[in-house]
Amino acid sequence: MATVRLVRHGQASAGWGTDPDPDLDELGRAQSSAVAHALHLKLGDAQIEVWTSPMLRCRSTAAPFVELCGVEAHVVDAVREIPSPTNISTDERIEWLRGAMEGTWSELGGEFASYRDNLVKVITSITRDTVVFSHFIAINAVIGACSGDDRLVIRSLANTSVTTVDVTDGALTLVEGGEEAESIVR
Repeated sequence: MATVRLVRHGQASAGWGTDPDPDLDELGRAQSSAVAHALHLKLGDAQIEVWTSPMLRCRSTAAPFVELCGVEAHVVDAVREIPSPTNISTDERIEWLRGAMEGTWSELGGEFASYRDNLVKVITSITRDTVVFSHFIAINAVIGACSGDDRLVIRSLANTSVTTVDVTDGALTLVEGGEEAESIVR
């Protein structure tokens, strides 16, 4: 069995409809430091893997934890945020995302369901304790895989919330849901 802790990135310096790959703002950097210390206190010097989405806000969120633990973060493309349709402008992305978040993976279908399926496949292949710095929709996809729930949004995860799942023989079990937020799209 492996325990996987999925950490949502800290608060970004720009919204998803404004900048496709923003860094963290000042609050996000403080959140990242706080979650790094909390995780390090909880995990101690345990031998763990650290994965991060290639997106800047996740890499920046992972940085304080990686430094505290003295480990390297592996950039794993499968844990990135849900892709947006290629035929829409940056301004239209936020409206597309809001609409998508009200529905299911089955309704989105195509490349989006494939994104979810690949993400879940990668998470279920983990064989050692791992901390994964990822995104709101990606973490919700893992929660959905634990519970058989097809909705894109199951929990309104706060920035730097930690969702814990166990992986046993390729099966996922939700151990603890991450802290919930009041607002889900910035």
